[in-house]
Amino acid sequence: MRRWLITGCSSGLGRALALAAAGAGDQVAATARKPAALEELVRAHPGRITPIALDVRDAEQCERAARTAADRLGGIDVLVNNAGSGLFGAVEEVGDAELREQLEVLLVGPWRLARLVLPLMRAQRSGHIVNVSSLAGRMAFPGLAAYVTGKFALEGMSQALAGEVAEHGIRVTVVEPGGFATDYGNALVESATRLPAYAASTGAALDGFRTMADNQELGRPEEFADAVLRVVRDGGASGPLRVPIGPDAYTYLAAAERAAQEELAAARALVRPEPSA
Repeated sequence: MRRWLITGCSSGLGRALALAAAGAGDQVAATARKPAALEELVRAHPGRITPIALDVRDAEQCERAARTAADRLGGIDVLVNNAGSGLFGAVEEVGDAELREQLEVLLVGPWRLARLVLPLMRAQRSGHIVNVSSLAGRMAFPGLAAYVTGKFALEGMSQALAGEVAEHGIRVTVVEPGGFATDYGNALVESATRLPAYAASTGAALDGFRTMADNQELGRPEEFADAVLRVVRDGGASGPLRVPIGPDAYTYLAAAERAAQEELAAARALVRPEPSA
């Protein structure tokens, strides 16, 4: 039996993962900013899901949540940093305060929680930190500059962390969901400033994100949850750092890898041109 601390469980991927882990017989500390949103989870698996109030932007709440989870469950084997938010706006449109808040959710909160659970995991010489990134952790989209900045940074932090904690028996995995049928698009918050100059470059992207929840070709949250369970259960000490998940994830990332190789070749030709005959 594993003991999970999962953030962002009120809906979508986090909710599906909490249900799947509890359904597999594990103990789950499920967090949400409003604990009332977790009542259905508790009813679905009485005695296996512990609801905890947590806004990952709040340092005191993070400390309290980690302590409560460890006390109630008798320890923490798996931390899943899933809580998220999305800010939509071009670089010129996003203000300093908006950028800071986005990074508090996507980077500072996960960093803080990892720092809080690591002493427990080091003491037991085992543990697994799963950071939920996105395809936007490896490829950028117009209008999501603040969001992709947070996800790119989360992936960099995760890679560094993996090298730091491996000797203590602790694994780190970055899961990169592709398109899933959640309410993510409708939950996007637009920056306070919107400039007509960027309507063409960002408008279509925003429309696409808004309709994600209705796209039947996207993955289902339950499929994401099953994949994460397999990563935790079967990944082993030498499992991959990055695990793309979803029907479109590998297609998009393969295209991004090809584009990166083409860009590398073009850059090499620019700075190290072949000598003239």
